[in-house]
Amino acid sequence: MAVLTIRDALNQALREEIIRDENVFVMGEEVAEYDGAYKVTRGLWKEFGDKRVVDTPITELGFAAIGVGAAMAGVRPVIEFMTWNFSILAADQIINHAAKMLYMSGGLFNIPIVFRGPNGSAFQVSSQHSQALEGMYANFPGLKVVMPSTAADAKGLLKSAIRDDNPVIFMEQERMYGLKGEVPEDEDFTIPLGVADVKREGKDCTIVARSMTVPLALQAAEQIQSEFDVSCEVIDPRTIKPLDIDTIVASIRKTNRLVIAEESHEFASVGAEISYQVMDHAFDHLDAPIKRISTAEAPMPYAKNLEAAALPSVEKIVAAVKEVCYL
Repeated sequence: MAVLTIRDALNQALREEIIRDENVFVMGEEVAEYDGAYKVTRGLWKEFGDKRVVDTPITELGFAAIGVGAAMAGVRPVIEFMTWNFSILAADQIINHAAKMLYMSGGLFNIPIVFRGPNGSAFQVSSQHSQALEGMYANFPGLKVVMPSTAADAKGLLKSAIRDDNPVIFMEQERMYGLKGEVPEDEDFTIPLGVADVKREGKDCTIVARSMTVPLALQAAEQIQSEFDVSCEVIDPRTIKPLDIDTIVASIRKTNRLVIAEESHEFASVGAEISYQVMDHAFDHLDAPIKRISTAEAPMPYAKNLEAAALPSVEKIVAAVKEVCYL
């Protein structure tokens, strides 16, 4: 298998799907001649031209609306937001139209559209550019929400998202674009939406992590194993909605303890939903209260030291595991 960055794995997925299906096209700010703000669309405009890779003005609401209309007409747009923070300007089209059209049209219109771009914390870009918005979008029926944490997952999940007949929110992590991993070169390689992945097997404590917190959880699991001989299982849901709660519950029944690490605010988060569902399905299997590691309840600071203090870390996950394991 080839070793690619997450950025290049996403690029490969887009290229393969544009070739496979003449209805697929990419649209967004700077995606064509500039190759994308984070170079995910590098080379696509030169290869496929301005009918398949379309630059837009800085008008998120406008190009999101064009995408929804195009999907209603039977094509498959991939809409890039320069950052998901800017998607708030297009929320009406995503939430009120893309998410609801199938239901409001009585099943007449599928909306096979992917909205994608970087989500979560970046590198010192402060409060308006470092928000994790998956909880907000997961709250609306009609949307699927996907968050890859490896290069292989990025490719396989994006190809599945493009082929899906429903609107998909595809959230990449800005800090992770340069992370490398093995990626299958098979053009038919896909990963089904709604299926979690056990990133590390263990028997003493379950850590549910997603996106940027997955590598942190894996580092924490190695440290805990080395220092305390405690074996942690790390589960990456990969798709937030639909959520593969069965894989999480099966792990809880084995380990009897749960830590959730997420790069979003704690109140009304995806972690809160997972906590409830674990309580509902596996309460009698828990030997300790569930512990959550989240981003501080404050706008993201600009200062590097305060930004680091606000975010989940290996140290915070280790401390949480020690707490639920009574170490």
